[in-house]
Amino acid sequence: MEITRKLRLQLALHHWLFVVLLLVLAGLLAWLAREYRVEHDLTSGRRNTLSAATLEALKQLDAPVGVTAYALATDARGDNLHRRIQDFLQPYQRAKPDLTLTLVDPREQPKAAAAAGVRGPVELVVEYKRRTERLAEFSEQAFVNVLVRLARGAERLVLWLDGHGERRLDGAANHDLGEFGRQLQQKGFRLNSVNLALAQEVPANAAMLVIASPQIDLLAAEAQKIRRHLDGGGNLLWLIDAEPLRGLAPVAEQLGLVLTPGVVVDPDAARYNASPTVAVAAVYGRHPVTDGFRLITVFPQSRQVNVIESDEWRIRPLVEVAPRGCVKTGKPDGRCDRNRDVPGPVTIATAFERAVGDRQQRVVVVGNGHFLSNTFLGNGGNLDLGVNIVNWLAGDDSLITLQPQPIADSRLDLDQTTLYLIAFSFLFALPLAFMITGAVIWWRRRRV
Repeated sequence: MEITRKLRLQLALHHWLFVVLLLVLAGLLAWLAREYRVEHDLTSGRRNTLSAATLEALKQLDAPVGVTAYALATDARGDNLHRRIQDFLQPYQRAKPDLTLTLVDPREQPKAAAAAGVRGPVELVVEYKRRTERLAEFSEQAFVNVLVRLARGAERLVLWLDGHGERRLDGAANHDLGEFGRQLQQKGFRLNSVNLALAQEVPANAAMLVIASPQIDLLAAEAQKIRRHLDGGGNLLWLIDAEPLRGLAPVAEQLGLVLTPGVVVDPDAARYNASPTVAVAAVYGRHPVTDGFRLITVFPQSRQVNVIESDEWRIRPLVEVAPRGCVKTGKPDGRCDRNRDVPGPVTIATAFERAVGDRQQRVVVVGNGHFLSNTFLGNGGNLDLGVNIVNWLAGDDSLITLQPQPIADSRLDLDQTTLYLIAFSFLFALPLAFMITGAVIWWRRRRV
């Protein structure tokens, strides 16, 4: 085939037309990428995807959320902090479009940072319905805790009974509930203790009273004050271990509790390499506290909680354990005696509710105090169940949800030199190699 001048001109025109169309296509793809965003999380732990609990928390916010980020544009290492903050909040903005972000560089606007009381190098001020919270940590758990506190509004006061060797909500010992108390504070609860030997009554402004396994007997006058708290419509969380009631028998009688002596033995615990006296719960009652709850919870040394039916209270079981186990009154060696022991399944947690005047009174009794202790709080869904119980007792039903779980995933840390090398390779070296290859192919064809 003879290549004439006209044919060369046509081939050149075709080549340039191809280049123009390629550039137009690239421009269209760039425009589509800017206007429409499609993402797929390929990380093994889906660390870049908001959890169902976070999405539910965002749904509870029925007004715009404003986030003002006070941070330097770049830090000492040259990292773009503003871009990092934007990337962190993007998933939340997609789930809640009226969540807005304002970036403020304290070096450029020192008066604005001083007026906001900014003290750290990076600080986020989150505003919702004229309430504000501050955040200095970029994690889903921390940000959702801020949103929950804002949604809760006024702080709820949680009192725990003190003065009798109880498990403390600010204690650091293994048997104490200090870590659980810290989690409650992060979610907008205010904690304090009350010694009824000194206080005239249980304070009326308390959202609930927590009684957690006293080790010495209460005075009769103290038990009467708790009874009056219940008579007046006060809420109560009572954690009862497999021990004597320590002067609280009148309160148990008031609620109609029937507390079977002995410890729950669960043969299924062997599947989790646990002692038979560790009851593993996977079955929950139909109740706002446990609706949609699918996590396994762990209850060491539990006791059975039965209730005498009453027309006064609406009574619902919350947690059921040991379907193949029993309540063992003798030595808890893991073997159940059908002639002596109470066969399972065993109810170890019960919720009470009734109307008192124009408000709903709520009580939860759990035949176990260990599950919220510092030792066992991190097992399974213990923390989630505990938070759900407290939210329900405080009347915050809309905030009863599974808490975001930490997502385990590997993190790739690259130094600045490696980042520059990757950028040079993909932005310059590879395109240059493609251009040279194309030029060589074009030159060879031209010589044919």
